[in-house]
Amino acid sequence: MNYRTERDTLGELQVPAEAYYGVQTARAVENFPISGLTAPADLVIATILVKKAAAEANAALGRLSHDVASAIVSAADDILGGRLRDQFVVDVYQAGAGTSHNMNANEVLANRAGEVLGEPRGTYARVHPNDHVNMSQSTNDVFPTSTRLALLLGAGGLVQAALDLTASLEEKSRAFAGILKTGRTHLQDAVPMTLGQEFGGYAACLRRGADDVARASEQLLELNLGATAVGTGLNAGEDYRRLAVDNLRRYTNLAVRPADNLFRVTQSMGDVLAYSGAMRRLAVELNKIASDLRLLSMGPRAGLSEISLPAVQPGSSIMPGKVNPSVPEMVNQVCFQVIGCDTTVALACDAGQLELNVMMPVIAWNALHASSILRESMKALRGRTVEGIVAHAERACELLDRSTAVATALSPYIGYALTAEVAKESVRTGKSIREIVLERALLEKTRLDEILSADAMTRGGIMGGKKDV
Repeated sequence: MNYRTERDTLGELQVPAEAYYGVQTARAVENFPISGLTAPADLVIATILVKKAAAEANAALGRLSHDVASAIVSAADDILGGRLRDQFVVDVYQAGAGTSHNMNANEVLANRAGEVLGEPRGTYARVHPNDHVNMSQSTNDVFPTSTRLALLLGAGGLVQAALDLTASLEEKSRAFAGILKTGRTHLQDAVPMTLGQEFGGYAACLRRGADDVARASEQLLELNLGATAVGTGLNAGEDYRRLAVDNLRRYTNLAVRPADNLFRVTQSMGDVLAYSGAMRRLAVELNKIASDLRLLSMGPRAGLSEISLPAVQPGSSIMPGKVNPSVPEMVNQVCFQVIGCDTTVALACDAGQLELNVMMPVIAWNALHASSILRESMKALRGRTVEGIVAHAERACELLDRSTAVATALSPYIGYALTAEVAKESVRTGKSIREIVLERALLEKTRLDEILSADAMTRGGIMGGKKDV
């Protein structure tokens, strides 16, 4: 490999000759060979949008010559169009605050912009990473702004995936409205319900989680771009801040605005924590649904088997014909990871000190990773599982008929204690609740039929009308 020599405040270093990044990025690559994970695509896009917005704002204020600004914008558009993405090479686990990521972006843009102006890579005479690309900026306002933008860029897709899955669950709720089954609490038989009511509950839980994510994303619209190092706006100013944020609003169609308090948004990553917490809530709701689908489909001969899930792949390398709930199992694993990401975000947010939280790189990566895998897992669950669920009405009815939980409806008429006796006798003898009540002459047959109507039980109230006092 051929190299060029570049210099920074620490001295000289060899940089690959063909690289668009420069000396500070090369130092970061040497210093942090940790995970092989690099900046997520949305974080790269958001950072480049910030740099483009800054260049246009500085040009409008007369701080940056129009030819240099135009070259930076052209370079930014190249990257936004998909070019040079392989030049963002800094590991996720890097020096605090994201300085290495910021400089990686500055150097790539400077070298590409210089190239547009006819300058060889690594010279920085026409376009300098710090003096021009980073003008009016600090890592301390660029990185949190980029993190917020990146999360906002993915928020719409995440919420939509949740709403699409909700719609599929609601469709199943309507389709299963007439299927009676045994409700279960503590993993034990409970009173009757319909499969449609169960799926309707799933849909409502997921919708509430999606609503939380949408509301939490609104906090991310406040940007501290122009706060520079600590929130005072040194070397930036109010005019620059207003123009740069206006540019970002124009690029993204997001209702971003300058932060009401630059010090708050520079000191704290609490808004990102709130968004991560909302994703955790959505993941917990989703995880429960995936687990329930596995339980309801268990068997098919030796389990509940009230529903069947689409077969998407063979389930065993040793047992021919076995089919597993593969997609819900994947969703469970994703949800565990999202919860783990949120824990990391919470610990890192708690580690902020004085005027800055230097743990921003790990906060950004975990929040963005959680958003991405949560979105894609919901798409897969909807398309490869929920839409193909089939209900087994006869099996559900069979299990309901064998359950003693229907005895609950007798309590208003014969009392809790006597109802418990009837239920225990049913378990001991194998006789139905109906048989035992009639044998003991506790209620007349017509009245008993009204009280033990499983369908009526799913609609609430006291079965058979008001109890005689």
